[in-house]
Amino acid sequence: MSNSIIQLFQIDAFTSELFKGNPACVMPLDQWLSDELLLKIAKENNVSETAFFIKKDDHFYLRWFTPEIEMDLCGHATLATAYCLKKHLNYKSDSVKFDSMSGELIVKFDGEYMQMDFPYRKPLSSELPKNIMDSLSIKPNEVLKSRDYILVYDNEEQIRNIEIDKELFDKTNIDPGGVVVTSKGSNSDFVSRYFVPQCSFFEDPVTGSTHCSLVPYWSEKLGKNELKSIQLSERGGEMFCIDKGDRVLINGQAKTYFKGTVAL
Repeated sequence: MSNSIIQLFQIDAFTSELFKGNPACVMPLDQWLSDELLLKIAKENNVSETAFFIKKDDHFYLRWFTPEIEMDLCGHATLATAYCLKKHLNYKSDSVKFDSMSGELIVKFDGEYMQMDFPYRKPLSSELPKNIMDSLSIKPNEVLKSRDYILVYDNEEQIRNIEIDKELFDKTNIDPGGVVVTSKGSNSDFVSRYFVPQCSFFEDPVTGSTHCSLVPYWSEKLGKNELKSIQLSERGGEMFCIDKGDRVLINGQAKTYFKGTVAL
């Protein structure tokens, strides 16, 4: 596809304010480019995830790339894509269906909010690789794993204050996936932070996909199905989640930072 012009939208997801939440790039395509080129574009965009999608009958096929790899699932870039379709690409329906590496994903529009219907990934008891455990300034009470390691702590203060030795942490490759630290929240049901070894973005600002595991865990612990989550990154973000027993519903907002074009 020589001399192609592709639209590019950068959208802050899981926030109603610019410069908060998690930035994602969204790029609609007429047909797939090579994986090599998609990865180069994601690296050039230099955000944690770039979402590429093509229209397929009455729905869309969606893929997510970090600057290093293609991901199996990404919440904030899915939310950003749905928002882009509705806000900028004249999408009329009240819901949008995506096909992805993680199966069918549905996003419903409800005023300023969007609700994502995501997989249910209940984490199981596990052991943490030694390099990761040694890298943590505060050790967890409990270690679980689904795609990501889930490390459970006593309180929000520990989540805010934890320090990680990146050199040690980066000696373990989790592909795909990372490490979530989480506890009960002071002003929410639970809080979390998310770190990814050997990644351009060591701490992800707001991570929808980790809630596929966090929501089943905290729903059972707290004895409630509706949960408010806050991610305690520098940018910060909030999610309103529902445990459906076999699926996780994640509600959030988004805001456009810029729109433009890329010339290939």
